[in-house]
Amino acid sequence: MKRFLQGNWDQVRRKLKKKYEELNEEDLKYVEGYEEELIGRLQIKLDKTKREITAELKTIITK
Repeated sequence: MKRFLQGNWDQVRRKLKKKYEELNEEDLKYVEGYEEELIGRLQIKLDKTKREITAELKTIITK
């Protein structure tokens, strides 16, 4: 997941923010090496599983 997020995070962040208005900048804060924490925050905020979050992130990146 790290390699997917590194170069695409701005695009992913904008799309997540548009789709999920309840997400704030702190929820979407990406720090290299802390991808699991980001996914964990999204899981809690969106009430989704890790698998669902990962799949959604990959879908956004590959569109």
